[in-house]
Amino acid sequence: MTTPASNPAATAIGDLVDLERYPIHELDGAAGRQLVASCRSDLDARGACQLEGFIQAAAIERLAAEADDLKGVSFRNEAIHNVYFEDVPAGIAPDDPRGMMERASQATVAYDLIPADATIRAFYESDELLAFVGAALGKAPFYRNADPLGALNLVYYAEGDELGWHFDRAEFVVTLMLQPAVTGGDFDYVPNLRSDADENYAAVARLLQGDPAGVHHAPSGAGTLAFFRGRHSIHRVTPIRGDVLRTNAVLSFADRPDHRLNELTQRMFYGRTA
Repeated sequence: MTTPASNPAATAIGDLVDLERYPIHELDGAAGRQLVASCRSDLDARGACQLEGFIQAAAIERLAAEADDLKGVSFRNEAIHNVYFEDVPAGIAPDDPRGMMERASQATVAYDLIPADATIRAFYESDELLAFVGAALGKAPFYRNADPLGALNLVYYAEGDELGWHFDRAEFVVTLMLQPAVTGGDFDYVPNLRSDADENYAAVARLLQGDPAGVHHAPSGAGTLAFFRGRHSIHRVTPIRGDVLRTNAVLSFADRPDHRLNELTQRMFYGRTA
């Protein structure tokens, strides 16, 4: 299985990214090294990194317009899930977080429905972005996600929509805000709430029961690139208020070349498997 190939007709990265502020095309230069170091520092300190104005203003307008044109092929999802996107084990205790349900409500365009010449694909499939995100996360080798549905998504939240607390199946997730909501739609997270060695069920349960301890809030404007380690850091998108769609792109990467979503997650967000 291979990672999706770069689009040969891709828009130049300099037409999209503000390279003066974010020189991702020159990571070996002094400014590029400083950018990577700053991102790593944010990740270590807060578990997340947000780069405001990463995309140029004219380019974000084009990206938002293309996303608006594609919303007609999105899959509308309304689901109840646990934070692990897994089936609930039989016979678990009432205070076990594996049995506590959260709500997911949004519309999603799968990767295989995004046209090959779409600007967001040019961005996601650019070698410069791949190298930058991998360097910022300290991962080498580093790959685009191999999932034919989940590698790159456009996600739309209308009034009342939300994405409840959850851990990601992939270790790293990158998002690009195309259009924020009027109110709500904030990104909340608790960094490193679990680890490979400890699921920390007691702390997860306290959070789901309303304990706000350790919750970070990360609102973002159009053009903001954000990435963080979602497999270990629980997170959510708060409910949307107002008639402006919250629209963002979710760009998935992995530290192995064959990473895919499980079938439960594919069915939930795309209404099908692949």
